Formats: sequence, structure tokens, C-alpha cells
Amino acid sequence: MCNGDFIVSQAMYETFFNNNFTNALVYYVFLLLLLLISPLLFLCELIITVRSSFQGDENMSKKVVLITGASSGIGELMAYEYAKRGACLAIIAIKEPESRLEQVANTAREHGSPDVLFLFADVSKINECRMFVEETVKHFGQLDHLVCNAGIGPIYSIDIDVSKFEPVMDINFWGSIYPTHFAIPHLVKSNGKIIVNASGSGVLNIPKGGVYNASKAALISFYESLRHEVSPTVTIAIVTLGFIRTNIITAKYSTSTAGVHLRRDLGDVYPTMSPDACAKAIVAGVCKGATSITQPRFIKALFLIKYLFPESHHIYSNIYFASMFDKVQKGG
Repeated sequence: MCNGDFIVSQAMYETFFNNNFTNALVYYVFLLLLLLISPLLFLCELIITVRSSFQGDENMSKKVVLITGASSGIGELMAYEYAKRGACLAIIAIKEPESRLEQVANTAREHGSPDVLFLFADVSKINECRMFVEETVKHFGQLDHLVCNAGIGPIYSIDIDVSKFEPVMDINFWGSIYPTHFAIPHLVKSNGKIIVNASGSGVLNIPKGGVYNASKAALISFYESLRHEVSPTVTIAIVTLGFIRTNIITAKYSTSTAGVHLRRDLGDVYPTMSPDACAKAIVAGVCKGATSITQPRFIKALFLIKYLFPESHHIYSNIYFASMFDKVQKGG
């Protein structure tokens, strides 16, 4: 295209986008086209899903997997799933009096892992992230999968001092970016994978999520961008989860945070998935080469509504999520 044609095209775009009517018209035309080809898109998705179910799994025997936030919840259960596949593990958690990390290491060995290294570290501190990545490679001689799972989830309120939520970004966002930065050179050598627990909240922006939602949305944005730099040498799998019945959605957990304290578990009013089934689905998907994993699967439909029909998304969020949250906060 010559420069003159480009200038004409730019002028045409500006004419369309600067006028309120034509700007809206372009949107609805594109939306109509999307709806018309949606059966084809659904068919493609179905074919990909069916093909992946018959696709061979990555052989994890003797491969090295580093998992942060591995002392409980999804991180712990993913360690066991990898262990069953014969992977060597480096599991990381912050040092706390009640930490179960050593117990998790022993259980992983019982599940079949030939070697488990457990290290205490604070993922919000860059030097400690550098340390556990280097210690992992020093111990095993390689790194194949990095699972960025560490995270906290205090419930936001405008009535709480906002500075109390600073650790959410430090742990949830930087606590994934730091180890990723130090792990990439080793993952490039092994054609490895990065698995990041980004949460469905990073897309749906549910009420009271606040800083937690923002930290997860930042993860999605960062790793989607990172794909362009490291793919296809390193595969990135972004995991977006709904409510999983782990400690983080309990009233007891909320009372240990700086956020809103609940009187009932979130799992009492929201549909939840068992953590065992969730961890199994994540590891199975990763080993089949998935780059996007959403559990429970119906959450994907909510993503579609959110992007295509934002006003409808706001309405059902206020009616459903907000009203259900009032029940767990007030104990109704």
C-alpha cells in the first residue's frame, strides 16, 4: 500500500470512529459478524478439545517442576499430581510456624516423586526468588515447569486503609514476575513451561475483589504479553479459576487478613469445585500442551458475556455476586 492510500484509509477510520453513530454501527456490525460465525468458532473449540483428549501427555518422569505457594491448597495438590507423574519437585512457601511444607514434601515422595526439594522463601522479595530458582537448578541441574501459584486474597473495602492491601500486589503479581524472570533462561534450555494461577477474578472483576482482582488482571496482561517474547520455545499456560473449595474462600481465612472479615464461607453461597479435581485438571491440561485453562469450565461463558455484553455483566454481578456476598458478610 502506498503512502497516499494509507492516508486515505486513516482518514476513513477517523471519520467512522469520530462520529458517535458510525462508531457504534461498526461495533454492532462486528458483533453481528461474530454471532454469525460463532457456530464455526464453537466447532473449532470442540475439535481442539476432542483432539487434546486423544493427544499424548508430556512425559514428566524425572522432569523438574518448581511450585510456589505449595504448602496448601491448589499448590499442594498440584505437587501431588506432578508427583504421580514421576516429576522431581522443588516446592516453595513462606516460613510460618504452622507451615506444612515439609509434610507436603514427604507426601509427594509417597505419591511417586523421586526427589523433592523444599525451600522457605518470600516470593515478594526479589533476592529470595533468585535464590530458590538458583537452588532448584543447582540441586536438579535443570528446570522444566515453573508453577506460579503463591497468592493471598483479602477482601477489599473502601472503609479499610488502602495501604494494608499493598502486600496483595507484592505477592500475587511480583511474586510471580520475579521467579519467572530468573527461571526463563533455564526454561529456554529445556523448552519448558510457565503455569500461572491468574484467577477468573482477573477477568470478571467480581464485587469486593478490589486489589485482588487487579493483581490477577495484571498477571493475565503480563503473561499474555510475555508469550510473544518466549513462544514457542517456552509455553505459557494461564489458569483462570472460579471458586475452588480451598482455605482462601473460608471465613476463617478472611479473619487472618487485613480485609473484610466474613461470617460464612464463600463456598456456602457460590458454586465451587473440589480442589482435587481442579488440580488434576490443571496438571492434565498443562501436560497436554494447553495454554489457557479455565475451571470450572462454565466460567468461560461468563468471560464471553463480560466482554460482549458488559452492561448485562454489571447487572448480574450486582444482582448475584453482590447479594450473595452480603449473605456471607452478615451471616444470613
